[in-house]
Amino acid sequence: MLSDCNSTVDQYNQEKLRHGTAAFPLACYHDDLSRDSVPWHWHEELEAVLVTAGETLVTIGQRSFVIHAGEGFFVNSGVLHSCQPAGSTPCLFHSLVFHPRLIGGSLESIFYRHYVLPITENRGLEGLHLQPSIPWHSEILSRIEQTWQACVHEFPHYELTARSRLSELLSFLVDQLSQEPVRSNQKHARNADRIKQMLQYIHDHFSEELVTADIAASAAVSESECLRCFRTVMDTTPIRYLREYRIDQAAGLLSGSHDPICDIAARCGFADVSYFTKTFRELKGCTPGAYREKFHPRCRS
Repeated sequence: MLSDCNSTVDQYNQEKLRHGTAAFPLACYHDDLSRDSVPWHWHEELEAVLVTAGETLVTIGQRSFVIHAGEGFFVNSGVLHSCQPAGSTPCLFHSLVFHPRLIGGSLESIFYRHYVLPITENRGLEGLHLQPSIPWHSEILSRIEQTWQACVHEFPHYELTARSRLSELLSFLVDQLSQEPVRSNQKHARNADRIKQMLQYIHDHFSEELVTADIAASAAVSESECLRCFRTVMDTTPIRYLREYRIDQAAGLLSGSHDPICDIAARCGFADVSYFTKTFRELKGCTPGAYREKFHPRCRS
């Protein structure tokens, strides 16, 4: 049940990785942020995470949290989010990514209507910083770890255990929402939709020469509105995001192929190899060659 973490995304910035199987749509990950951050992405599945070591800066929608060992977070379906190390020590966490149908079954079922839709259709609930000092958060953190352990060790009837514990997790969320309803921010929802359109365009055309006007046009907004959306939702600029995305794509090619560095630079939108090397070192802390030597399986001793 334990799977490798892979945050590759498609042109819509939706994660490509299939979490679990059609028969059992749940995947368990033991993530390590020592190598790279988890870039901005979204997925249809729900995600529940317990941090087991170190600390991480998690951004979910428009909110950022520094999450320490023993704490965790929850991400709702379809919400943009990212993670990066927040300290000098390795950050490790147990992650569960599961499709709502694991709990709800068919769309017509009472389970889906009573325990899934109140969460997935609540656009005000993007995510949560789970803290053990809050009793109902502590219950959710306990269910995350119980589910993770049952699945990773494949205890007898672990599928039933996982479904039961995750059902309890959702029940705590539903109960809390009934007591403290979360209002949807329509302006933020509109910003997030525009960001997804612009990210799609960047991911489709990152190898080409792009300027802010091109990115803004992809969502039919002005350049100033484009800049505002990126700053508001992602705390960055479109050009800075483009540069970071290009470097992330280059890093994947360096660790997964023996293609010449100059070819990789060109394929990732860098016409000048010297500028590519300088930018890569700035963002990854080493040269492209050193990165390949460190992370390419055939380059390791």
